[in-house]
This record gives sequence, C-alpha cells and structure tokens, in this order.
Amino acid sequence: MLVLRSVALFLVAALFEIGGAWLVWQGVRGDGNGGGRGWIWIGAGVIALGLYGFVATLQPDGEFGRILAAYGGVFVAGSIAWGMVADGYRPDRWDVTGALICLAGMAVIMYAPRGH
Repeated sequence: MLVLRSVALFLVAALFEIGGAWLVWQGVRGDGNGGGRGWIWIGAGVIALGLYGFVATLQPDGEFGRILAAYGGVFVAGSIAWGMVADGYRPDRWDVTGALICLAGMAVIMYAPRGH
C-alpha cells in the first residue's frame, strides 16, 4: 500500500511541477513566438511549483535526496507525456526509451529492498 501511495504522490507532484513550469512558459513565451499570456499565467505557475514542493514532503520515505533523485525519473517521463498532451509533441523511440530507463531508475531508487 505504501508503494501505491508513493506512486500517487509522485504523479501529483509531477502535475504540479510540470504544470507549473508549463504555465510559466506559457506566461512568458506563449506559442514560442514571443506571444506570452501574461502575469496571471506566470503567477499560477509559481503557485503550482510551490505546491509541488509541498507534495514532495508527503512521501513515506523521509530521505530528501532519495525522493528528489527518484522524482527526476518521474519528471522526465511526465514532461514527455505533458508535451504530447499539451503541445502536440511526438516523441521518437529514443525519447520513449530514455523515459523508460529513467522510470526504471526511479523504481530502483525508491522501491528496492533495503532491509531497514
């Protein structure tokens, strides 16, 4: 049950961090041609990024370094997924392979048996 809770928290954290970064990006750059959407988008992004920092503290494991290192794998895969949904990004096989490697690394870091 702790693993399911941990995975759910990683997914919520990813939504806040990737979503927050995307909102800031949209606020500043918009469509990439200098057409930013403004300060409201940037402010919403900053709030979401702050919520990400809070959600990360809810992980059952108390080791900051382990949580953030493992979250890196979730961030990589989540960023590719977000780009696909929000921006129409089409990853190639190397993007997908890299994301799967990152997720495997996250699983080893977080869920390998440690004997304590």
